[in-house]
Amino acid sequence: MTNEQKPIIVLENVSKHFGSVKAVDNVSLEIMPSEVVVVIGPSGSGKSTMLRCINHLETPTAGKIWVDGMLLSHKGKAINAIRREVGMVFQQFNLFPHLTALDNIIIAQTVVRKRSKSEAEKIAREQLERVGIPEKADSFPGQLSGGQQQRVAIARALAMNPKIMLFDEPTSALDPEMIKEVLDVMLQLAKEGMTMVVVTHEMGFARNAADRVIFMSDGAIVEEATPDVFFTNPTHDRTKLFLSQILH
Repeated sequence: MTNEQKPIIVLENVSKHFGSVKAVDNVSLEIMPSEVVVVIGPSGSGKSTMLRCINHLETPTAGKIWVDGMLLSHKGKAINAIRREVGMVFQQFNLFPHLTALDNIIIAQTVVRKRSKSEAEKIAREQLERVGIPEKADSFPGQLSGGQQQRVAIARALAMNPKIMLFDEPTSALDPEMIKEVLDVMLQLAKEGMTMVVVTHEMGFARNAADRVIFMSDGAIVEEATPDVFFTNPTHDRTKLFLSQILH
């Protein structure tokens, strides 16, 4: 079996409880290299918690997770090794307000990847070009629109050369006219073959970019299918109800 045929992310019976709340309830999932998986579902369905478990920002209560062949465990050194391979983009942009866009992208490269300042700057400028805002290198976050800040955040994640990109509702904090510029960058990444897991409410993106759409409710995966099947012929009543509410 070649690497291409092995899943790059494996969740096996993963649960995450917060007190009596089962945020993620016995989820098993495999994601292949270069696959784009879009996770949708109502608020509180466990989508973001599942994503955070993959990056070990949350420690699962039960179950196992493998990323790029490494088993995640709260004791192991694998966590930092895995985080180097996994880029994450959040709802909030989490940029350092006192640093320019360029320096926001440089800092993690020098600390985590141990790159020289000049190499990190070269890569940072390439990534700003990639997300379409090379002219904003010297701007501070407060001088950028929300869409531009999120594109800096994406560039920062890409500068680390991740094998996997996780997106946690990356457009939910943006004004409607800025959403497209961020989704266009993500669409381009998908076309380039980046492995992506995207939690989003943007159904157009799910239709256009996803290899597979996963619907979660009450912490569990209810349904998964290709976008054409998922949006035109869902099998579960819970999925049909959700889609009827959001696809007017």
